[in-house]
Amino acid sequence: MASGDDDNEDHPQLTSIVIITLPPADNPSLGKTITAFTLSNPPNHPQPPPPPPSVRPIQSTRTKETLFTHPILTLVGIFLVGLLTFCSLQSSQSLVSLGGSSSTEVEENDEEDKKVNAFVFPLYPKLGYGEMFKMRDMEVKLGKFLMFGGKSAVLPVVDDGGLMAGKVAAAGNSAVLPVNGDELIRDGLYYTQIHVGNPPRPYFLGIDTGIDLTWIQCDAPCTSCAKGAHPYYKPARGNILSSQDSFCFDVQQNTKSGYCESCSQCDYEIEYADHSSSLGVLSKDDLRLVAINDTTVNSKVIIGCAYDQQGILLNSLAKTDGILGLSRAKVSLPSQLAKQGIIDNVIGHCLTSDSVSGGYMFLGGDIVPQAKMSWVPMLSDAHASMNYVAEVSRVTYGSKQLGLDRYNKGNGRIVFDSGSSYTYFTRQAYSDLVSTLKDVSRDGFVQDASDTTLPICWKSKTPIRSIKDVEKFFKPLTFQFGRKWWTISTYLRIPAEGYLIISNKGNVCLGILDGSDLLDGSHIIFGDISMRGNLIVYDNVRHKIGWMRSECDNPKQSNNHLPSL
Repeated sequence: MASGDDDNEDHPQLTSIVIITLPPADNPSLGKTITAFTLSNPPNHPQPPPPPPSVRPIQSTRTKETLFTHPILTLVGIFLVGLLTFCSLQSSQSLVSLGGSSSTEVEENDEEDKKVNAFVFPLYPKLGYGEMFKMRDMEVKLGKFLMFGGKSAVLPVVDDGGLMAGKVAAAGNSAVLPVNGDELIRDGLYYTQIHVGNPPRPYFLGIDTGIDLTWIQCDAPCTSCAKGAHPYYKPARGNILSSQDSFCFDVQQNTKSGYCESCSQCDYEIEYADHSSSLGVLSKDDLRLVAINDTTVNSKVIIGCAYDQQGILLNSLAKTDGILGLSRAKVSLPSQLAKQGIIDNVIGHCLTSDSVSGGYMFLGGDIVPQAKMSWVPMLSDAHASMNYVAEVSRVTYGSKQLGLDRYNKGNGRIVFDSGSSYTYFTRQAYSDLVSTLKDVSRDGFVQDASDTTLPICWKSKTPIRSIKDVEKFFKPLTFQFGRKWWTISTYLRIPAEGYLIISNKGNVCLGILDGSDLLDGSHIIFGDISMRGNLIVYDNVRHKIGWMRSECDNPKQSNNHLPSL
């Protein structure tokens, strides 16, 4: 009992604890810390102890100095962060892609890879065209659509015949066609093969990013046609487009005679910059794309039945059947296929450096190596509204800057045109380049006025067999885009092989011509000779133009070799 009584006796209770932590003797400035706990009698049923009261430790009143205690440094830091952020946004939108694809882009690409609306076509060089250099007027480029006219011809009823369609490589959301050209003279005319009609017939068409309408020489009957590579196109009468069709209105509204509502069919006339012309009637016919795995995509497209060709255009049709229009216009083939949902409105071409292997072109965006491309914004232009135009801020030959005829007192403008054999400079740029090239006389090159292949040709002490024999004497051309202080510039470098050719006389000739009479004289025309060895892409969805160096032997995402003709 005594022990029980002892347990019940009242003893002093511990009600609180205070812990005081003193600073080190050698550093009293750290201050001391005080922590307090309050205790109470335990209840009959044990409960978890309450959390300690929120007592802030007593700290030293001394504060640490940081960057933000200096207003000037703070402002500089904020400015640098803002500048870097703005530059990154600008470069990602309109200039060079420096990194890989984001996870979102990868997921979107995975979804797009499941679709099949991208087509790859082999390109082939047009052989035997070198004799045309004997004609002085061949200096003028081909491939500029200027206007549609109102002449007409009544198309008779014809019977459809047919040949078996060849195969075209297809991959993802794009279509790829093969391209061909002549190495010795580098005439720059390339063509591919498409299949039109039911049953489909093959036709060789010259590729042209400066032409709106795709047209094929046609027996309507034919008034003036070249022999061509295949029998003339013969659309059935039921395929002839009515003047009431919306496409006819789009085509004829810009003609001299205007839209002809009372006409029974839709007639057109195209006049080119070299004064050649093509006259015909619009037809709506079957276009068949056949993949290597025999997958077939059929579409109804508007094409021209061209029954009257005039001028030197007739000579260029000796090995082909017409022209494949690849411009930004509604009536161009890519625009029609994109409107039908068959492809994204993205096209591209890759011409080999030697021009013997040809290359390829594609319709659709799946095979574009986005992260490896250099991109610049695609512009609208009053003088070249349906062409692929970009703004160029500087052109140099080696380290020598060439003058530009400024467009509206701003930067110069450049038109990417696969229908031009050569590249055309503005008057000032061309004059500066020719003046600078006089220095090659010190290396033993003498201008040969008797060689009329091109305006300027040089002869050496021994005949020149290849550009590689002389490229060390000529410097690269560099086009600079995006010269504003807050953006990263993009460059397009063209080696000597991109502006020189070897003539039949064994001379080296300048493949850059005076373009002062073209497109108001304010634009550089970037032709086939300078495009070789590059993949060029025209993205009409995102409104940008891109390029990268390439061997052009086989497109990305194509596991099969391109078909040959």
